[in-house]
Amino acid sequence: MSNPGARYWLRYWQFYVFMLPAVLYFLVFQYIPMYGAIIAFKDYKIGLGIWGSPFVGWEHFERFFHSYVFERLLWNTLEINFYQLLLFPVSVIVALAFHEITSRRFRNWVQTITYAPHFISVVVMVGMMVAFLNPVTGIINKVVIAIGLEPIPFLSDPAWFKSVFVLSGEWQNLGWGAIIYLAALAAINPQLHEAAKVDGATRLQRIWHVNLPGILPTIIILMILNFGNFMAVGFEKIYLLQNPLNMSSSDVIQTYVYRSGLIQGQYGYSAAIGLFNSVINCFLLVLFNRIARKTTETSLW
Repeated sequence: MSNPGARYWLRYWQFYVFMLPAVLYFLVFQYIPMYGAIIAFKDYKIGLGIWGSPFVGWEHFERFFHSYVFERLLWNTLEINFYQLLLFPVSVIVALAFHEITSRRFRNWVQTITYAPHFISVVVMVGMMVAFLNPVTGIINKVVIAIGLEPIPFLSDPAWFKSVFVLSGEWQNLGWGAIIYLAALAAINPQLHEAAKVDGATRLQRIWHVNLPGILPTIIILMILNFGNFMAVGFEKIYLLQNPLNMSSSDVIQTYVYRSGLIQGQYGYSAAIGLFNSVINCFLLVLFNRIARKTTETSLW
C-alpha cells in the first residue's frame, strides 16, 4: 500500500477502535446538539419546529440584558466562581503535603479520608448539609450555641449561602483534586532532590524550588481549564440548596435558564442565555490560554 497515512491507520487500528466510543459520545451528545443553538435567535415553537419558528434576531439577548434580574444573576455567578478560584491553590497545597508524608501507611489513610467525600452524591451531600446546618438540631449550630453564640441560619441567610456552597464543595473535592498534582510530583526526577540536599536545601526550600516548578505546567493547564468553565456553577447542588429566603444570593445563570426554559417553556429565551454563558466561557478559555502561552510557554494549544 503506497499511501503512508493508510498504512499508519492499519498499523494502529486497535487504538482507533478504543477511541471510537469516546469520539461518538462527544459527537452525539456535545457537537450535534450545537445545531439547536439556532433557537436562541428564534421565537421557538415546538409545533413549528426549529426552521418553522419565526426568526427574531437578537431580541432574546436584549431582553435578558435589560431584565431586572440580569445584574443579580451575573454578579452571583461571578462572585461564586471568583470565590472558588481563590481556593484553587488548596488542592496544590494538599498534594504537596501528601507528598511529604514519609509513612506510607499514614499517607494512604489520610488520602482515603480526603478522597471519600468525592464519591458522595450531590443529593446525599445536600441532605447532610441541611441536617448539619439546621438552626435548631444541626451539629454545627449545637457547637455555636455551646460557645455562647446565637444559632446561625446558614441556608436561609443570603449572606452565608456563597460561603456554605463554596466551602462544602472544596471539602468534598479536596483530596480528589490533589490526585493529578500527586501524579505530577511522582514524575519529578529524584536526582533533583538529591542535588538539592547536597547543596544544603531544607525540605521547605526543596518544595519551593523543585516540587513547585516541577508541577507548574500541570497547575497552569488546570487553571486554564477552570477559566474555561468559569461561568459554570454546579447546577444540581445550588438548585437543591436554593430556597425563597436565599434566592437573592443563590440565583445564578444556570438556575435561571432552568426556570425560564424547562418550567416556563421559554425555550428560545433560555437558549439565548445559555449561549451567552457559553460564549463567555469560550472567550475566557482562549484568553487565558493565550496569556499562559506567552508568559509561561505552557498552554492547551
